[in-house]
Amino acid sequence: MQQKFNFLTSPLANKIVAKGDEYLYFGGTAYLGIPQNSNFIKLYTEGIALYGLNNGTSRGNNVQLGVYNEAETFAANRFGAEAALITSSGYLAAKLTVRLHTQRGEIRYAPNTHPALWLNGNPENYLDFAQWSKEIVTEINGSKSKDWVLLSNSMNNLYPEIYDFSFINNFSTDKNITLIIDDSHGIGLLNGGNSVLQSLPKSTNVEVIVVASMAKALGLDAGVVLGSTKSISELKQSDEFYGASPPAAAGLYAFIQAQDIYRDSYKKLQENVKIFKQQLANKNEWYFVDDFPVFLCKQPAIEQRLLEQKILISSFPYPDRNGKNLNRIVLSSWHSETDILQLVTAL
Repeated sequence: MQQKFNFLTSPLANKIVAKGDEYLYFGGTAYLGIPQNSNFIKLYTEGIALYGLNNGTSRGNNVQLGVYNEAETFAANRFGAEAALITSSGYLAAKLTVRLHTQRGEIRYAPNTHPALWLNGNPENYLDFAQWSKEIVTEINGSKSKDWVLLSNSMNNLYPEIYDFSFINNFSTDKNITLIIDDSHGIGLLNGGNSVLQSLPKSTNVEVIVVASMAKALGLDAGVVLGSTKSISELKQSDEFYGASPPAAAGLYAFIQAQDIYRDSYKKLQENVKIFKQQLANKNEWYFVDDFPVFLCKQPAIEQRLLEQKILISSFPYPDRNGKNLNRIVLSSWHSETDILQLVTAL
């Protein structure tokens, strides 16, 4: 049975207090340690002083805070897109994008696509990504239909696996394809701390739109859509964007000002990943990929053994809630070398 913990965070975010005891913690999605980064918090506090705690008006209001447009322009440049749209959550960013674009062609889902991209329930694709990418090229090129919408994550963060999108070069040039990619676990990490966009091949008949939560590596309660100027302009006319309240302006102010913090945190994270990989014995018992801080363990019940040594890792069944636990060690920039060596010793 999965053991649940309700915890109070101690002053150091690499440790948590649960049930009266202190545990070294290797879980979550704060890959760059931003939620407990004192320099980032200082910037966020500056933003609060400028803009207040929140902004309850819609982006359609006749009086606007300029930081929203500024942050969208900055995000587009930062992650290599023509334009960007920022929402209050990654889920909303995905939903408004899917609702608009899935009306424009036949829909196909890649394996393990996040529920935020689902249109009408679980698409239940159980192929591996490499096999799916081969089959979808064959299907589309052999079909009479011209217009297609493909939906996929940029990676599987659970196992983990970073997906190869080179297959988009193989589509027939008479097909019009929209590829919507959820980069929530990659943005701020992939391609040297950028996004999936930097590694995608360019194809004249494939329009790429990236949606992402900014709440993971980037540490913001916000979502972002990256795409062409035309696509972003259309999305900004949607009811979902027009009527919804935006994220806190203070967070976006911090995001714009914090690029040195992100860079240094990314460097620290990669150092932590390198230390753990170098010290890790029996590498065949783990699934991991270069430059990503998640390590899936093949050993059964490792979470219980670590728990006895006051170490908590990510351990829960997914996607079948009644299945076996996925036991993952998640490294963050807030971990010290001492933390990692303590974990290695416990393993």
